[in-house]
Amino acid sequence: MQKVRAKKSLGQHFLKDPVIAKEIVDTLSLKGAYTDVLEIGPGMGILTDFLFQNKNYKTKVVDLDEESIQFLNGKYPFDQDRIIHGDFLTMEFDSFFKGPFAIIGNFPYNISTQILFRVLDSKDRVPEIVGMFQKEVAERIAGTPGGREYGILSVLMQTWYNVSLVIQLKETDFDPPPKVKSAVLHLIRKENFTLGCDAKLFKAVIKMAFNQRRKTLSNAMSPMIPKDKQELMPFKTLRAEALSWTDFETLTNFVAVNR
Repeated sequence: MQKVRAKKSLGQHFLKDPVIAKEIVDTLSLKGAYTDVLEIGPGMGILTDFLFQNKNYKTKVVDLDEESIQFLNGKYPFDQDRIIHGDFLTMEFDSFFKGPFAIIGNFPYNISTQILFRVLDSKDRVPEIVGMFQKEVAERIAGTPGGREYGILSVLMQTWYNVSLVIQLKETDFDPPPKVKSAVLHLIRKENFTLGCDAKLFKAVIKMAFNQRRKTLSNAMSPMIPKDKQELMPFKTLRAEALSWTDFETLTNFVAVNR
């Protein structure tokens, strides 16, 4: 079968080594009451080979690239009902999954953060993610307070998921080789977790704090807090990057009663 041509516009870089592919697939823990898996951006199916072979779970794949879909339909002629031609960012999950499902994939680098924001919107449906990212992006998502890479997505993902950087890859592990190193993240949703503040306000507070991340929180958060209350604000002398998600939870509760 003719290979799929990697398209720069779709951020495609195809993993070459099946040993690494198996290691990525084996990272899936599938702990919990779910057996459905969705692979994003299967390309030529190097992960799909191992996913379809595993009978402990039921895998579907989704790809926006029509050439990739045609290739996969030829490669897996008896599994065409599991191959979805579509865009993960807009697909209706209820049309394909009745319950929770894990997500895995060599994510297209140009939409990898958008994938996680979409996951956050449906976090009650997605208990686990195993994803390939640019190493810099992976380090940002897994970053700890105080690091320059730490940001909005770090806080939001770490609020609802336990995040681990599990595999690092070289440029030469892909065809075509990207200009950046890559890494695989494993994210497992926290069990029985309840956020101790209003979730919508929590996100708004985080975004406002990081939108002016060079400023101290007393300045960055001033549009949300009356002047006479700003002196009482927790963490007022710190910058956003110094706060953990639990600190933002505290800050959100302060904003809720003082705005």
